[in-house]
Amino acid sequence: MITENYLLNPHQWVVIHADYLYAYAILRINDEEQAKDLVQETFLAALEKVNSFEGKSSERTWLTAILRNKIVDVYRKKSSGLININTDVNKAEQEVTDFFDHDNGHHWKEEHAPKTFGIDNHDPLMSKEFNQILQKCLQKLPALWLSVFTMKHIDDQTTDIICTELKVTAANFWVIIHRTKLNLRACLQKNWI
Repeated sequence: MITENYLLNPHQWVVIHADYLYAYAILRINDEEQAKDLVQETFLAALEKVNSFEGKSSERTWLTAILRNKIVDVYRKKSSGLININTDVNKAEQEVTDFFDHDNGHHWKEEHAPKTFGIDNHDPLMSKEFNQILQKCLQKLPALWLSVFTMKHIDDQTTDIICTELKVTAANFWVIIHRTKLNLRACLQKNWI
């Protein structure tokens, strides 16, 4: 185990890594105060573990791993025990129940059929506006859905890791992903088009 302190430079962490870690956290949490708190907690946890740093990764990679674990803890806290009692889940599920014509082999109802979003052009202002609307749509998701979606599509975690860390079954995971995508599509179509 390499524990030489010259591999780490805690006095420069804020200057060198704070902006990067904050950007990493805000993308996954979308709460400015909580993202700032998580970055501070990451620095404190890293200071406590400075002697266990093995030097197998860069300082930034090590700090990011600590932050990622703190974010997963937030996901767990937000989603624990909410699956069956959270009214947000019921509301979100209700919003997507009428998308399909169940009498006609699960085809899209015409008014809910997918439409183009018009984001093919590369206008930076359009992209910024789209991203703001996407963030608002993501925040409307139930906590567990947002956690699963973020871990899968932003962090590129495997299904097994997500199921283990959030304590959901594989079947429940795929239902959540499906419902989340339907809900996001409906929200984007309503607010973007």
